[in-house]
Amino acid sequence: MIRVVLADDESLVRMGLRVLIDREDDLAVAGEAASGPEALRVVRETRPDVLLLDVRMPGMDGLATLRAITADPELAALRVVIVTTFEIDSYIFAALQAGAAGFVLKDTAPADLVRAIRVAAAGEALLSPSVTRRVVSMFSQPGGAVTGIDTLTGREREIVAWVTTGHTNEQIARELRLSPATVRTHAGRAMVKLNARTRAQLVVIGVRAGLTVDR
Repeated sequence: MIRVVLADDESLVRMGLRVLIDREDDLAVAGEAASGPEALRVVRETRPDVLLLDVRMPGMDGLATLRAITADPELAALRVVIVTTFEIDSYIFAALQAGAAGFVLKDTAPADLVRAIRVAAAGEALLSPSVTRRVVSMFSQPGGAVTGIDTLTGREREIVAWVTTGHTNEQIARELRLSPATVRTHAGRAMVKLNARTRAQLVVIGVRAGLTVDR
């Protein structure tokens, strides 16, 4: 069972999300919050798998709340999905750098939102094609020195390069004729070496380092 906390200052939005999640056999709402401080309290009390976090909330906005979560070692397993109305570049990049697992727009189709929760819980990157393009564009001039890149094995570098394309573990496994478990292991080791909390951060690091797929 994937346990989800809903953090949004609009009660109608939370109600709609709860109704949607309650329809799914493998999802359950673990709690709700109407502000940043309340979201922190609820996730610490309930220890959910995924937090759907609105960007603009009273008391502490979504980005500040996200940073507080990623700074807490006890919440290391929590996957935070930012829920926003607009794909604003400053929010996107700040949230990625702070450790967001991905983004969901408030007008996302219900089925896509449910899928997003499952993808985040599984540890996959949750970046829409438009967001991925922006990340690549922002870091189109590789940053060169990225801490930890030189510690990666050849296979780990290859996997990170594939991750930057937005492919899932299963898709990468098919391309490289490996098992999904093997891909997951290499990606996980690369995340540890590169200090990437989420797969989305791994995408940013891989792009900044100029890692590309050799087809």
